[in-house]
Amino acid sequence: MNLINSDRRPEDAVYRHVIPAGEPWLFDVKKGQTLRLLDLEGNQAIDTLFYNTDNPRERYDPQRTLRRQGKVYLTTGSVLYSNLGNPLLTIVADTCGRHDTLGGACSQESNTVRYAQEKRYMHSCRDNFLCACLHDGRLHKRDIGANINFFMNVPVTPEGGLTFEDGLSAPGKYVELVAACNVMVLISNCPQLNNPCNGWNPTPAEVLVWN
Repeated sequence: MNLINSDRRPEDAVYRHVIPAGEPWLFDVKKGQTLRLLDLEGNQAIDTLFYNTDNPRERYDPQRTLRRQGKVYLTTGSVLYSNLGNPLLTIVADTCGRHDTLGGACSQESNTVRYAQEKRYMHSCRDNFLCACLHDGRLHKRDIGANINFFMNVPVTPEGGLTFEDGLSAPGKYVELVAACNVMVLISNCPQLNNPCNGWNPTPAEVLVWN
């Protein structure tokens, strides 16, 4: 873990929005701006995708990102690379210390496979992503790829499997990223109720942007 605090003040932010528990949000961050994702009440997973605003086919690439940094988890200093090999954002502050890149977004299909058939129609992050894309119009179903789960704790077992464990976050924990280009940020403030990623109780999250 590489815990780094920020001296940015919320009252100086040029953009602030609270994402209700379990809901999506799609917004823009300009090149050079700093984005903060804030876990308001603690233990809330924030599923996130990033795109180059000027060329949305250029998007966050988890394989390239992990290969270049040589680590499974993201924290301060991690550079998020695109599928074209360009940096999209860099994490510059982090009070949680570790963010998942492997667990993916919950969906109808994964809820059914992981939990039970009757969980199929529960609200999911993939549903959130698709709803936000439909409402905004710039992104489509084909643009939804592998995401980052900020604040989510997904340990890798000695056998190479994944487990979903209680989160490492707490009320007021945050991560800050500086944009290397104009970036679209697509968020699902995860509605998952079937594993401890949200402490069994989804809560609001806030996004802040500074010039």
